[in-house]
Amino acid sequence: MDKLNLGGIIKESIVDGPGIRFVLFAQGCRHNCPGCFNQELQAFRENAIYTVSQVLDMIDALPHLDGITLSGGDPFEQADAFGELAKACRSRRLNIWAYTGYTFEELIADPEYRILLEEIDVLVDGPFLFEEKDPLLPFRGSRNQRIIDVQSSLLSAPNVRLIRTTN
Repeated sequence: MDKLNLGGIIKESIVDGPGIRFVLFAQGCRHNCPGCFNQELQAFRENAIYTVSQVLDMIDALPHLDGITLSGGDPFEQADAFGELAKACRSRRLNIWAYTGYTFEELIADPEYRILLEEIDVLVDGPFLFEEKDPLLPFRGSRNQRIIDVQSSLLSAPNVRLIRTTN
């Protein structure tokens, strides 16, 4: 089974997507966005290594979860392992959100990234831009970032279907 290099886990969150969510923070990110909320997760170094099976055991111990959120760092830097996890979570009927500094258009064009992208329900895409920072935006840090309905967007590619939010 694939292994995940994680910078952190929050077993029950209500701020990283709708409902009660299990949040995984990937270790490693190529974007190095100035003002990043998780700068300590940018370095590509070994942090806490978990198998997909170990993470699923933690998720299964929390039957009240509505979904999982993949954050980071950037989960697409570990697309194979996170894709395996997301597929297993989808079979458990959990909603899957992911945050990335890549755009949807970049992800859809790369076969390696598509392994994970195709398992996600909602994607918050784009780099964090400090000059676009807005603390009142729901579920994102800067105005350039989009909240995308991935499954609908994949069906209508290359058109991106945004999920309407306030602000």
